[in-house]
Order: sequence, then C-alpha cells, then structure tokens
Amino acid sequence: MIIQRIKLASLVLAVCGTVRLEAQQATPQPAVTPPAATVPARGVELDRLVAVVNEDVILESDVDEERRLGAFQPFRDTRRSSSRDQMIERLIDRDLILQQFKIQAEGKITEAQVDEQLTALRKDIPACKAYQCETDAGWQRFVNDQGFSLDELKRRWRDRMEVLLFIEVRFRSGIQISDDEIREYYEKTLLPQYASQKAVAPKLDLISHRIQEILLQQQVGSLLRDWLKTLRAQGTVRTIQLSEEMP
Repeated sequence: MIIQRIKLASLVLAVCGTVRLEAQQATPQPAVTPPAATVPARGVELDRLVAVVNEDVILESDVDEERRLGAFQPFRDTRRSSSRDQMIERLIDRDLILQQFKIQAEGKITEAQVDEQLTALRKDIPACKAYQCETDAGWQRFVNDQGFSLDELKRRWRDRMEVLLFIEVRFRSGIQISDDEIREYYEKTLLPQYASQKAVAPKLDLISHRIQEILLQQQVGSLLRDWLKTLRAQGTVRTIQLSEEMP
C-alpha cells in the first residue's frame, strides 16, 4: 500500500490517536424472557496516524510497508538499520518530494519503465533464488510473502522511481560518479552482503548503473537535506507521538 492521500478533514477525529470503530453486539431473545445484557462495545483498531504532511497523512501501516519494502532493495547498505522514527522521517521526506514532483512536473514514469525495473529486480534479490523468481509464479510468491500484492508493489516502486527522477533532475547537475567509486562500493559493500547470504553476486557491469544511483543519492544528500528543511519550514509537517491521546 502506498502512502495514502487522505484529506486532513476526513481524519479530524484521528489526528491525535488511533482510528477506531465501535461496534455493539446484542443477542436476540424470545419475547417471553427478559432481554439479555448487551455485549460491551469493542474497539477494532484500523490504523494509526503517525504524521501529517501539509494535507496528506502518513499511517502506521505506511511505516510497516516501508520496512517490508526493504526486501526489494538488495543494493542498500544493510549495515545501517533504520529505527521506526527514521522510517517516519524518510516517509515525510518522500511525501514532500512527491508533492513537489506533481507540482513541478519533472517528467513522467511510464508503466513500461516500472515493469522493466521490476523485471530486472527479480535477478538481483538474493532471497529470490529460493522462490525461483525468474518465473511469474515464483515472483508472485516472493512478493506476497513480503506482504504486498503485485499491484501494490508496482505503485510503491513507481513512487520510488519518481523520487529518484526528481532528485536527479533537480540536484544531479555537476555531480559525477567515477568508475573507481562504483567499483569500491561493489567490492566493499555488495560482495560481502551477497557472501553473507551465500549467494552469487551479479557481475559489476550488470549493476553498475544501480550502484551509480545509490552513490548519486549519497552525493546529493547534503543539498537535498537543506532543500527539505526549507520545504518543512514553508509547509505544515507534524509527527504524532505514541503518547498523544485524543483530546
């Protein structure tokens, strides 16, 4: 499930707490007997609001999906684990970028581009070997086991591609990633990761463009952080703490 775009007005009652539905159940009784006691109301927890980004919201389920989406990013540095708060901050930043992407129309990601990346991704995920992800049935099993449907994964991956496109168009100018930097990341970061999972790493020439993408993100990080600080100051961003309760 992608970050849900829900107008803030529809969540007024949930801004400081968990959304709940109250349901009462009563057991029907024959007319000749006194009515039985009503079953106490039960709260059914649906989701929890964790942040508001301008008029968009981020839910607890989005944080869970962000964690599970990590299974589809085999080239990330797994030595850096993300806490829940870090994932929320990352989702806030992503939401801000996607809002600007839609306003500034930096380009459009096509269905064919999304499909092409996901098709290539099947070969890059070490855990996919056990699922035989080269087949459609095996890929679907792997996706489902991470808690996604194929359509949900495509929507989330499109978001990711739009974020990367925006960053590249806006911040890449003047930044160059050398072949030596790509080779160093491959040898010192990716090869040990694949070795730890007893998997064979793809050849460098097959994934150099993806490594370049990762290193590009690292290079533009400082510029991006400054820009996001400006967006946060200009807009309305609020995180909802677990301790906050309904007024």
